[in-house]
Amino acid sequence: MGKKTRNTIMMKVKHIASLLLLLLSLSVQLYAQDENLDSDELFKRARDMAFEKKDYPKAIELCKKALDRSPDYEDIRVFLGRIYIWNDKIDEARQELTTVLSKNPKNKEAISSFIDLEYWNNRSKEALDYCNKGLEFFPNDEELSIKKARVLNDLRQFDEAYKLINDVINRYPQSTDARALLGRIKENAAQNFLSVSYDYLYFDKNYNAGLHNFPWQIASVSYSSRTKIGTVLGRVSYANRFGDNGFQAEIDAYPTISRTFYTYINFGYSPNLPIFPTYRGGFSLYANLPKSFEAEAGFRLLHFSGNTWIYTGSLGKYISNYWLNLRTYIVPGDIKFSQSYILTLRRYFGGADDYMAIGVGSGISPDETRSTLLNEPLNNLMSYRVNLVYSKVFNSRNIFRITTSWYGEEFTGKPNGNQYDFSLTYQRRF
Repeated sequence: MGKKTRNTIMMKVKHIASLLLLLLSLSVQLYAQDENLDSDELFKRARDMAFEKKDYPKAIELCKKALDRSPDYEDIRVFLGRIYIWNDKIDEARQELTTVLSKNPKNKEAISSFIDLEYWNNRSKEALDYCNKGLEFFPNDEELSIKKARVLNDLRQFDEAYKLINDVINRYPQSTDARALLGRIKENAAQNFLSVSYDYLYFDKNYNAGLHNFPWQIASVSYSSRTKIGTVLGRVSYANRFGDNGFQAEIDAYPTISRTFYTYINFGYSPNLPIFPTYRGGFSLYANLPKSFEAEAGFRLLHFSGNTWIYTGSLGKYISNYWLNLRTYIVPGDIKFSQSYILTLRRYFGGADDYMAIGVGSGISPDETRSTLLNEPLNNLMSYRVNLVYSKVFNSRNIFRITTSWYGEEFTGKPNGNQYDFSLTYQRRF
């Protein structure tokens, strides 16, 4: 080994040693800084580590140091319990929260954390006990009331959950969390639904020579029931299209996977082609996301003379008394694919079925009643739409819904025209 090579190696060794000394020095300085901080400063650093850097082990370490200095600092101990919950350290979380409540049974944050701890670990009965304890100290508290309604819904005590969450909305009409929860409780609370609907569709242009004076009429009757796997619905539809009649039978199901996820499954059959597609089907996965968001992804299938696959996705958000939803449909084609977008804004006045809504969009939706009657490849059709909806509940169990819609349509090789749709729905839940 030459002298130059040995000098190079020695220089590298010195650089590595200097770097290690620097890192050691920084570690010592940081440790010394932690040791010199008071409990409030350590608490602040712990929150930064947890929320900003997601470094939970460091946050736990800082909380413990803070509690060494101030053992009775309840906010720090509750926060430490929260971190344990986030990291599935259930026993440690219970220990910290129990310590707080043994000294101060009225600590709301500790009670709220205990509710979450028990609820998310499938101990809803225990979570309900903590809800009741919290509401004894803080009657009509918005957060605790919403959590109790969520727990009651999980325990299938739907009537009590429905009443409680409606009371919350009446007291706090801007509560998006309460309004989002109400929709889920309503779906679970009603064991049976009977619905009757009628659509009258009028065209101002001749889609089929000599028959344009015949409007399309669609009537359907459906019955749904809540089962152990989720809601199951059966529907029979009748349509009169340009003087021809047809029937379609469908089954919808909404299996529940977890508190976050549920699904939609559809299958339909009709012997009356082209009034209805011979077969139709669909699947969607829904997710109830944090901060009152909800999302969906899925597909639809229509079979007339061939299969048409449609892929769909949506994102919704509750904002105060409003619900905003953006949905898209994508239809692949041999040469091109078509896509449609529908933006819906809904304004609630009370429960989940008391609202007005406006929707605007382009393209056609395979979930629309009229789409089953088109017998037209969806990627050869362009449609613009505006619709208004008014829904009202009477005597808590009767729902009336009126929808008016305008569609400006462009068919391949056919005259363009306007379509007007008037729809009336009555629903009875029991």
